[in-house]
Amino acid sequence: MNLKDKVIIITGASSGIGKACAEEFAKRGANLVLAARQYVTLCESTADLEKKYQIRAVAVQADVSKEADCELIIKQAMISFQKIDILINNAGLSMRALFNDLDLSVLKNLMDVNFWGTVYCTKYALPEILKTKGSIVGVSSIAGYRGLPGRTGYSASKFAMNGFMESLRTELLKTGVHVMVACPGFTTSNIRVAALAKDGAAHGETSMEEGKMMSAEEVASNIADGIVQRKRTLIMTGQGKLAVWMNKLFPKFTDKKVFELFAKEKNPLIKS
Repeated sequence: MNLKDKVIIITGASSGIGKACAEEFAKRGANLVLAARQYVTLCESTADLEKKYQIRAVAVQADVSKEADCELIIKQAMISFQKIDILINNAGLSMRALFNDLDLSVLKNLMDVNFWGTVYCTKYALPEILKTKGSIVGVSSIAGYRGLPGRTGYSASKFAMNGFMESLRTELLKTGVHVMVACPGFTTSNIRVAALAKDGAAHGETSMEEGKMMSAEEVASNIADGIVQRKRTLIMTGQGKLAVWMNKLFPKFTDKKVFELFAKEKNPLIKS
């Protein structure tokens, strides 16, 4: 698949992986519908991308936890471009708190954004993507294959996304629509800084060594290549692939190893 002149919707497009995806797809000649809550930032991004790559880009202010906002994203895409080729469900929230300590509203918030945001956008985009035999992408996580301590809500929401996408892929098997789950490893972005603490407030700092992680630009390039090659699943790091296989083959041993890894993060929530 050549991405030139394809119409691509990206949620959570104002920063991190979403912003990097916008740049990568624009570089490849695609027209963009960028959605996020940060409208001013989005407008600046669309103007920059249009000027730099001579493509068309539209900014839509939206909170994907709200069904009406997700419907608006799709309507705006159709008004602007009359078709939709690719939907990138990227908008996401993380968290960092032990389940015993946290307010349950934190889990609800993560499910609303990470899971329901994907469901809402996909529901409204699907009739149009069926027409173009396009792609639906869920930006998930290794936390969607292996539960991580201090991230109960995040893991639950990504497991739910993975199950939804797998079911959808099977339903659409004979339609020509491509469904891909993209699972970056730990990626340099603001997701850990914006991660919710036990009371729902943003942490404001990262708990990990950001310099050793994949860049958002690398992730975006992998996602674009995965769409072109119509891949089923993208697990982007050796550590991630190892975690998935170890969890299948040696789950009890993997429990211990994951515990040890997270006991070494900054200000650990669990202690050896």
